[in-house]
Amino acid sequence: MHLIRPEYPLPLDPELYLGEIDTASLIAMGYSDGKHYLENRTDEGLPFEPETTKMKDGTLGIAFRETMAGGFSLQESDPEEGQRKGKAAGNILSLHAAVEIVDIKRFREEPTHAGRLTGHIDFRPFGGQIPGKNGVFNLFSPGDQPNLKLMVYELPFERDGQDYYLAGRKEVRNDPGFDLWKDTTTLYTRLHQGSDKTGPVVGAGVLTLGPEDLIKLVTTIRVTNAKSLKEKSEAIGDFTRFFLGELADTYLNHAALGGGPTPTPRT
Repeated sequence: MHLIRPEYPLPLDPELYLGEIDTASLIAMGYSDGKHYLENRTDEGLPFEPETTKMKDGTLGIAFRETMAGGFSLQESDPEEGQRKGKAAGNILSLHAAVEIVDIKRFREEPTHAGRLTGHIDFRPFGGQIPGKNGVFNLFSPGDQPNLKLMVYELPFERDGQDYYLAGRKEVRNDPGFDLWKDTTTLYTRLHQGSDKTGPVVGAGVLTLGPEDLIKLVTTIRVTNAKSLKEKSEAIGDFTRFFLGELADTYLNHAALGGGPTPTPRT
């Protein structure tokens, strides 16, 4: 017997109907789970036991969707140069990411406890709607640099039988006078040939998140396994401030209140 199933239960129809999850994200999750099983399956398959279909019970968690896009160039290893060349050639790479964090407490307290990233990539030289496999999302401060917060986005995928690994990170620095908006919304990205980021770099660029995209991201946040509305509300507030830092005070409140024009970030 061969069985493809999620590690944790998927969102149900009410979440899909209410827009807390979308069909593209569900398809990406299924593709990722399928690739994971096929890459690790054994010829004898799985035992015919009730436990085989059992999924794990989740703790209080968070999920959200995020789309970032920017100039990207193949045969370039420097992200800023790749962005410049990509824009000039009209080559824009879009990362449509769905992030799942099944245990928000461990995620915040343990730098090695990463979230799961699924989704797809649009990039004209490669084509559109390229599904990703099981990726990684993480957010932590390096032990030797407490004023630096790293946001890591990594998504492996295949194209024409070749493995690729898209690896990006944001560097948010708590320095006087630094541009908080740019750090929090700018993803310096490299494309590696192979199944992880030890492979040779074959492309680079900079992906960004605009003000409207940031507000849209906040509206996609959903809490899993909350025991009450109060716990759900507190989880959203705590995570958003952990994720966005000081930007949350402006953009989260703006989205929640439905206020006037979108605040303009510094450039």
